[in-house]
This record gives sequence, structure tokens and C-alpha cells, in this order.
Amino acid sequence: MATYESATSRLGRLLTMVPWLLNRQGVDLASAARELGVSEAQVVDDLELLFVCGLPGHYPDDLIDAQWEDGRVYVSNADTIARPLRLGRDEALALIVALRALRDTPGLTEHDAIDRALAKLEAAAGDAAATAASVTVDLEQPLDPELSARLRDGLVRQRRLHLRYTVASRDETTERDVDPIRVVGVDGRWYLEAWCHRAVGVRLFRLDRIEELTVLEEDGTPPADLPPRELGAGVYRAAPEDLEVTLHLEPSAAWVAETFPVERVDRREDGSLEVVLRVADPRWLQRLVWRAAGQVRVLAPAELVGAVARGAVGAVEGHTQADGLD
Repeated sequence: MATYESATSRLGRLLTMVPWLLNRQGVDLASAARELGVSEAQVVDDLELLFVCGLPGHYPDDLIDAQWEDGRVYVSNADTIARPLRLGRDEALALIVALRALRDTPGLTEHDAIDRALAKLEAAAGDAAATAASVTVDLEQPLDPELSARLRDGLVRQRRLHLRYTVASRDETTERDVDPIRVVGVDGRWYLEAWCHRAVGVRLFRLDRIEELTVLEEDGTPPADLPPRELGAGVYRAAPEDLEVTLHLEPSAAWVAETFPVERVDRREDGSLEVVLRVADPRWLQRLVWRAAGQVRVLAPAELVGAVARGAVGAVEGHTQADGLD
């Protein structure tokens, strides 16, 4: 099965590959592939892509030239990429703050490498490094040191983990075995990304919802052909089989369309919205509608409209009986 590669990963390799080849003119294709950590076919694919890369203008002299027909690689007209990159003040500041936050990431093992890179960057940045000292990255979720230590142990030794985990959308606690992939911080919270044997797929687990974590003495290597998961747009990913729901949002409930991933938004003249989204478990949506007290209404599908109505009626009846009213 072919391994998926994101555009970001390929761009990073190309930016590394071009100056490397410029300084090793005539290197044989096999050696280039071995040093770059990819197959010979992938090197050829990258070289073919370089033919359409270069400076604006798209004339022959503007594009990178690459040759490899005789089994040896030659790259020219790429001096701009070969120059050392210079960080601006804001870029250096952002990188220093990010490295300091990365150093505190649970499950991270390369602290020495980060400390060395940070020391070099701070020395080169000068005044920007002093400014960075006043900037902190504040993650809302407190991290249990004991949980962090066990998690780091499982990641370092690549051991399978047994979790007792609370699924907030279903208000239930589950037991599951997972093979850890990485720990990531998204929107102020820490998540464990892992291959879940119960779900038979990659899942994200909020660390503050892990009630128990046990490191098992079993190999915890995830499947090798898993595609990387991009988290720039948040942690939620709708699946094609999820239920498609249409909601009416009053102007005061417009935050729903901004908070949850929606597939379509139609704005009405009165400022209200009609949105379409997908949900894996309708129960959390029912609770949202009940809490919104008329500001959010389900328009479709019909079975969910009925379930929301029945739940609201049941809640009212239960409340009146508790108060001793007829």
C-alpha cells in the first residue's frame, strides 16, 4: 500500500534536497536516494517537479534545471534556494517561543537536541531572545506528571497502552488498547494520537479524559502505512458515514457555526443561519439544542427532530412531577 505524503512534508524535503544536490554535483541517483531517505523513484519524481519550480516569469532561465539521465544528478539555476535562510526578528521570536513550548511537550524525548537548537538560536537572535522571555504559551489543560511519565515511557519504548477513557459525547467510560503515535497540543489542550484497536483506526484522546493509563509489555508499533493527520483546522474530522444534520441558528447562536466544522452556511435576511454539519453521535447535539432554549433548532433529519422534541417533553414532564404539579 502506498504511503500518503502531505504537501508540507514534500516541500520540506525539496527545500533540503536542492542545496544538498547543488553541493554534490554528479552524485549518483542511488546515493542521493539513500542520503535523502527516499526511493530512487521518489528522487526522480522530485527532480521532475523541480522543472516547474523557480522564480516568477516562467521563462527557461527562471526555472531550476535538473539532469539525471546518465544515473548521476546535476542541478543548476537554483542559487536563490542555495543561499542560507535569514530569520527576521518576528520569525526568530516565534521560533524561540515555539521551541520553549515544545520542550515541555509530554512524551518528547529529544530534549537535548531542542536545548542545543534553542541555545544557538538565542545566541544568534540577540535582543529578540530577550523579548521572547516575556512571552509564554499557556495551555489550558493541566498535565498530570505521573500520567505524562507513563505516556513518555510508552512512546520511548513503543509499548502498547491500555486506557480507561471517558467519551464526553456519549457520557460513558470505555476500556481500550492503543498503539501510541505522538502527543500533540491543539487549541490549548493535549491529545494522544494513537492507533485504537477497539475502533480499528487512528483516534485522538484528550489527556485530561484519560482516567487510567497502563503501559503494557506488548509491542505498540502502529501500522506503517498510516497517513499523517493535519491538525491545523482542529481535532474534529467528520466521516462520510456520520449523520448529516441541518440546523436553524438564531443570531445569538451564530457561535455554533464558528465553533463546529460545518459543511454549508446560509445566512437569512433576519441574521439567522441555516447550517449543515455531520455528527457521529447525535446525543451531544440534542443536549446542545436543549441548552440553547430555542436559539438552535433541528430542521433535518426528521428522526432527529422527533428525538429532540420527545426529549424536551420528557424533561418537562419529569420536572413537573418532581415539583408535584399536574
